[in-house]
Amino acid sequence: MKTELKAKFIQHILQKKKGDEGFTLIELLVVIIIIGILSAIALPAFLNQANKARASEAKTYTGSVNRAQQAYRLENPKFVTDQASFSQLALGIKTQTENYTYSLDTYDTAKGASIIAQPTNDDAATLKGYAGAVTIGATAAAGEVTTITTLVESINPLKKSEAFPIADLKVKADSTGFDIDATKMKEIK
Repeated sequence: MKTELKAKFIQHILQKKKGDEGFTLIELLVVIIIIGILSAIALPAFLNQANKARASEAKTYTGSVNRAQQAYRLENPKFVTDQASFSQLALGIKTQTENYTYSLDTYDTAKGASIIAQPTNDDAATLKGYAGAVTIGATAAAGEVTTITTLVESINPLKKSEAFPIADLKVKADSTGFDIDATKMKEIK
């Protein structure tokens, strides 16, 4: 009886080992190829997310400065148009971050102000530039005086040494909005 039990036990162990042999080379290659294909599809999307996050900073800061300029203009006879007076907007944001440099300037002679978010990286053009402008305008229907604003981004990524084309952003003749050169920038809604 003992020999019969030993024989059955050995048979059981031998049959069990056949199922635990592991993967074949073909199976491993198929898995590696599938992982490679999925990585090739997903990697560009992941890399682009970092630039979107950096651009989000510029959009937020530029929009905040536009709104602060409107509030400042309600209480004062002019906009803040020089870099030295940036703190008068009371935003608590830096004029230079890791990704962008923010600069104020006059816009449309003395009627308005602009903010430019210029990328700080000069190695490769990976980030787009952003600009905001605020000026005194009129409503289309009643012709009442109001402030009008815009937020635009450059069509192409910019280097630190390339200037944002703010001169191509013009106030419409009827002062109800902005004319934007669509070959150089687009408006962000």
